[in-house]
Amino acid sequence: MDVRYTNDDYQFLLRVSTLIFNEDESKVLLFNVTDRSFYMLPGGKINELEESIDAIKREVKEELDIEIVVEELIDTIEYDYPTFHLSMDCFWAEIISGDLVLTEHEAAKWFLEHRDRVIFGIEKLPE
Repeated sequence: MDVRYTNDDYQFLLRVSTLIFNEDESKVLLFNVTDRSFYMLPGGKINELEESIDAIKREVKEELDIEIVVEELIDTIEYDYPTFHLSMDCFWAEIISGDLVLTEHEAAKWFLEHRDRVIFGIEKLPE
């Protein structure tokens, strides 16, 4: 069961995401969800009684079949949508073992981006 609080028609959702870079830190990994037309960061729900760091490790293992080490919290993103509030911890992470296997997603790409620029709201990546 994920962490969410509901009050009438409004929800409060807790989520996690991570920026995973390739070995020389020149590219960041984003993936495409099958029923969506955009790319997003790996991550997902926080289960009840689960720490954010444990949640992102679990989500990345489930989604990409890799092990990561979480380096640091970048920021907690707070955003109000019309029907819910999103609170999402976003971490830097490094792959420590495994080969990328898409277990839940249609596609993944290494996107060229410098580590000092945080990527959010990308509608579609160039081919």
